[in-house]
Amino acid sequence: MSARDPSRRTNWAGNVTYRARELVEPGSTEELQEVVVAAARAGHRVRALGTRHSFSTVADTDGVHVGTRGLGTSVRLEDGRDGVLAVAPAGSTYAEIAPVLHARGRALHNLGSLPHISVAGACATGTHGSGDHLGSLATAVAAIELVTASGDLVRIDSDDADFAGAVLSLGALGVVTRLWLHTEPTYDVGQRVWEDLPLGEVAEQLDAVLGSGTSVSVFTDFVDPDRVTSVWVKERVGRPASLAPCLASRAPSTRQVHPVPGVDPAAATPQQGIPGPWHERLPHFRASHVPSVGEELQSELFLPRAAAPHLLPALAAISDVVAPALLVHEIRSVAADDLWLSPLRHRDSVVAHFTWRPEPALVQPALRAVEDALAPWEPRAHWGKITATPELRVPPGAYDRASFDALRLRLDPGGVFANDLLPD
Repeated sequence: MSARDPSRRTNWAGNVTYRARELVEPGSTEELQEVVVAAARAGHRVRALGTRHSFSTVADTDGVHVGTRGLGTSVRLEDGRDGVLAVAPAGSTYAEIAPVLHARGRALHNLGSLPHISVAGACATGTHGSGDHLGSLATAVAAIELVTASGDLVRIDSDDADFAGAVLSLGALGVVTRLWLHTEPTYDVGQRVWEDLPLGEVAEQLDAVLGSGTSVSVFTDFVDPDRVTSVWVKERVGRPASLAPCLASRAPSTRQVHPVPGVDPAAATPQQGIPGPWHERLPHFRASHVPSVGEELQSELFLPRAAAPHLLPALAAISDVVAPALLVHEIRSVAADDLWLSPLRHRDSVVAHFTWRPEPALVQPALRAVEDALAPWEPRAHWGKITATPELRVPPGAYDRASFDALRLRLDPGGVFANDLLPD
């Protein structure tokens, strides 16, 4: 067991300094159980710490941080009732498990924009990729195992009444040790990019644009409020979709590009329609490179699909405030789910993601302007991103807080895993 790794005192972006009194990394599930029980008896709170890619305080605690890398990172396959399941250690990353699954002929339904994130952390915070018919990464979970405040090792399966609260739980129920993920036969994906498109044309056809492939992203920096920077279309080989007219009437780019204009494209996954394994195309960034820009802030809002045609015009109207603080804005689509704390709960969504410059004084007024402009569509803020309006994390009627709070009370009556983002 190791403790106090000073290099992990902040999140990846450096905008959050963790308050934990210590970081403990157990070498086994039994050690993890002992750590949780000892902390609870001492009156200390506990929080699992993953790859630190959240920009909010969702992983923060004033007690004990627990790392789970010591529990292993190797994925294995087992037969489940509904097919082949991948058993993934909580601390493993998608970059670690995806190539192994592919080599064994299996795949996941989707991946996030960067594969560097831990499986447990991504599922617990509602991380997602893109696709009209694809749910968040948490929707791949068939079962979850965690250590509760009493030190018990508990497994919750998809047929359990508490399952919808246990998967996307923000770390508030315990320390996750393993997840069972639905898999499917492996597949290849080709990725094409269209650059410099008329914003009005893309806005009018946004539903068709988002349906132009398996996974689609629309990037805009609003330096020119009349132009869309790029549209990325990823499609499964053998499953071509109909391109939106604004794409079909233009040729895709013949060069490699980065989602953020002006950044070296070497970190981006291969384009020009060259087919490759799912895990090397669905993310925007290569596992071997630093994702995105590296020094940045991020926010994200989930809106109903009815907001799609209004999204770009609403943001273009405030481009004079947004553009100076923005690195890039991304639009994606994600299918609804029924998870109790999911921003996608009961609502197919268009998702507005913002990668901001690492300058809070510049970002805060721009972020406030964005949230105000999109307020008519009842946005829900991503749990792991920053927001200028904390109320957007818990908008009225969005979540089943009553069921989740009852589950917390049963598994963690003393609030061992509570923190400021989701207090007891």
